[in-house]
Amino acid sequence: MSKKKSDKSRRDFIKNSALALGGFYILPRHVLGGKGFTAPSDKLQVAGIGAGGKGESDLFAFYNSGKADIAFLCDVDDRQAVKSRQRYPKAKYYKDYREMLDKEHMHIDACSVSTPDHMHAVQAMAAMQLGKHVYVQKPMAHDIYEARIMTKAAHDYNVVTQMGNQGSSGDGVRMLQDWHAAGLIGDIHTIYCYTDRPVWPQGVNRPVSTTPAAIPPELDFNLWLGTAPQKDYFEGLLPFNWRGWWDYGTGALGDMACHIMAPAFAVAGLGYPIAAECSVATRYTAPWQKLYAPDSGPMGSHIILTFQGQNGKPNVKLHWMDGGIQPERPAELGPNEIMGDGGNGVIFEGTKGKMMAGTYGINPQLLPTNLTKTTTVPKTVDRVKGGEGGHYAAWVEACIAGAGSKEAKALSSHFDIAGPLTESVLMGNLAIRSYDIKSTDKKGSTSYPGRNIQLLWDGPNMKITNFEEANQYVKRTYREGWSLGV
Repeated sequence: MSKKKSDKSRRDFIKNSALALGGFYILPRHVLGGKGFTAPSDKLQVAGIGAGGKGESDLFAFYNSGKADIAFLCDVDDRQAVKSRQRYPKAKYYKDYREMLDKEHMHIDACSVSTPDHMHAVQAMAAMQLGKHVYVQKPMAHDIYEARIMTKAAHDYNVVTQMGNQGSSGDGVRMLQDWHAAGLIGDIHTIYCYTDRPVWPQGVNRPVSTTPAAIPPELDFNLWLGTAPQKDYFEGLLPFNWRGWWDYGTGALGDMACHIMAPAFAVAGLGYPIAAECSVATRYTAPWQKLYAPDSGPMGSHIILTFQGQNGKPNVKLHWMDGGIQPERPAELGPNEIMGDGGNGVIFEGTKGKMMAGTYGINPQLLPTNLTKTTTVPKTVDRVKGGEGGHYAAWVEACIAGAGSKEAKALSSHFDIAGPLTESVLMGNLAIRSYDIKSTDKKGSTSYPGRNIQLLWDGPNMKITNFEEANQYVKRTYREGWSLGV
């Protein structure tokens, strides 16, 4: 590659968040050499994009595997990075992930991405395009298009991937798979997934004022906004309540569905849904009522996703309920027995029986529950060493082994698994947001054509086929200067 082309690539990388590769494959650090190259060690050299909160605990889990060094840290908010910077004093610190990748990519093997949802895709793509393995917090993307592109990129750039829904590596999910494989509940036709989230200001429950406020000096708010529309900073947005606004977060679905729906995908082998419908907690639309908040998710919702039955089996209807809404208690469950783990859970209904579990697939139970201890079936799915906690070490070891290795193929939430799951999660948000699409006729009357209909989904082509206006939520428009680099 000529020096002129290389310089142009560097400029494009800084501007658009992903280095322009010009069709050339960038080799991983451990096979590179030459001036300025850091000799490889036996440990994976990890860069953390997002060093606080969940990012901090993820990095510590990688470090605790004994096979990873935390070599670089990046966070737009110095306040969030304090603990990680103290724990890894040798790790060089950056605020802009693009600068870090541009300057340090020869010394990085893999990246952990734990930032607000709206930044997951551009950050993970920038790393993958440099041949870096990626661990991306759930949900792996903010919109359906991003999830599809990221799934493809994992193959295009030959990297090891994992989404941060650690429960997918737990023994509970595998027990549910074993019971289903043994035919104990027959063919699954209905699945209920439910959560008590949201626990942040959302919809009509918005005590956080959006009045513009002074930006904290430790925060680079422009970098934090990233792909999102240009808007003012306000008190209470950070470090957690961003989840309640569509510009940045993905609501209760994005927070919990990757944990609670993962067992459903693992057990029932679900792919893309073929239809979606929803109802949401009451939203007032009269101009004198101030509770209508289309820029935020509702306080509660009920989504129904329909999946095509395979090999002559019935279609599967997956119900998602949030805001504390729960399905009817199974008749087989005793009146004083806890359903799921109380506020969250998943229930499978089949042609022969039922089973349930809590968040992450923990505490799996056959129904009635007395069957759980008396039933023995063959193990059909290998367990992950360390179970849920082994989710992190398994990714580290797979990165060391390389893409295509048996370790990489055995990961519980590599993008071939996490991609369709995330797309289905985000399809629920598409249905919710379509609920608020307004139409005004020539007489000035307002209607909401996205309500009270079933949205038909062409999964391979990522398109709603019977309500065109809903397709605006398949792929969002980034703020100028930001790109996936494709």
